[in-house]
Amino acid sequence: MLPLQFNNRVALRSCNRQLKYRNRYFMQFLKYALVGVINTCIHWVSFFSLYLYFPSSQAICNFSAFVVAVTISFILNSRWTFKRKATKVRYILFTGFMGLVAVGVGAVSDAAKLNPVITVMVFSATSLFIGFIYSKFFVFK
Repeated sequence: MLPLQFNNRVALRSCNRQLKYRNRYFMQFLKYALVGVINTCIHWVSFFSLYLYFPSSQAICNFSAFVVAVTISFILNSRWTFKRKATKVRYILFTGFMGLVAVGVGAVSDAAKLNPVITVMVFSATSLFIGFIYSKFFVFK
């Protein structure tokens, strides 16, 4: 009977540890998503301001708006979401990778002649999931 009780305690500790990690990841994702809402608002306002007042390609407008928004997003995520120091190397890694995603979405939108609203919607959704995974496992590991 004693070994069975010991195994149950070990299993319970293991289960509690797994729940703790899952809960931590979930809370980080929620924080990342909240920062993402702020980031998205900044990105959209920047994108449409550039597109309407300084007409250019969607790729250039999307990338420019991204640079404005990503700086604020990076600082908030490094300090609040992942509780890591905001370094130049991390900033370059994050901005470079996500900038490629922004330009890629903008370029596809230009080629497909998509409405600019579709462009920012697609980028916002794509960057939420790709950005969290990349930030969690590469930039702020």
